[in-house]
Amino acid sequence: MAGLYFEEFQVGQEFRHALTRTVTEMDNTMFSLMTLNPQPLHLDAHFSAQTEFGQRIFNSLYTLGIMIGMSVYDTTLGTTVANLGMTDVTFPRPVFHGDTLRATTKVLSKRESKSRPNAGIVEFEHHALNQNNEIVGRCRRTALMHKRPA
Repeated sequence: MAGLYFEEFQVGQEFRHALTRTVTEMDNTMFSLMTLNPQPLHLDAHFSAQTEFGQRIFNSLYTLGIMIGMSVYDTTLGTTVANLGMTDVTFPRPVFHGDTLRATTKVLSKRESKSRPNAGIVEFEHHALNQNNEIVGRCRRTALMHKRPA
């Protein structure tokens, strides 16, 4: 597996994920419609042109998904039991059609699971950055991770 087992994570460990993604108008429209989000800031070019942004902004939930998705190969691919939660989700800058995103991850904490002897809990902090190296998203994610098989 590409992901790391619980024992392989170290508090303070940092990842700069190699995957990048240029987001498109189609991505934004499709995701907004699939999730039943009719927000005109995502869908209506005329409406959005009259806002402080001057254009449509990318759906923040898709930004969150891309940010975490970019981290999977290096961290949890095939070694996670489940995500336990996400907190402190913020989007300090908007994402626009044509922006190229990348992600970083830091291991904030880890502990043994009290209920599962073959698993442990790892807390990650993820950041999404645009092509100008500006943070456009961040969150903390807690994952229940498999321990290395005996």
